[in-house]
Amino acid sequence: MPTIGLNHYNLRAAPELLAELKEFYCEVVGLELGKRMPAMSSGYWLYAGGQDILHLSEAKQGEIRLTHVASTFDHVAFTCTQRSEIESRLKSYGIQFKTSHTPLIGKVQVFFQDPAGNGVELNFSDE
Repeated sequence: MPTIGLNHYNLRAAPELLAELKEFYCEVVGLELGKRMPAMSSGYWLYAGGQDILHLSEAKQGEIRLTHVASTFDHVAFTCTQRSEIESRLKSYGIQFKTSHTPLIGKVQVFFQDPAGNGVELNFSDE
């Protein structure tokens, strides 16, 4: 049974942070809010290219979810276009980022953190 791809990843947070994460990943990263299935609990499904790739789930009452901590999770990476537009957007939101040029693979990578402190990497074809 071979693995053939990444289906989605999930972030779980209190309602206030969950709303902030939804706004961040839609407005800054460019994901789109879409249909959530099943709609049994609170949260959001965010889409890229017609596929749900990020699920945002509401933490249960009393459940403690740590933010801005070092763990084994380092970052999530997205393939993107329009680097200058996204870099301008990051600047307009006051988000600090680093850029790395990797000519061996023909990519430009942009690194920053989401509101919970999770690492985000955006990959662009070397334009």
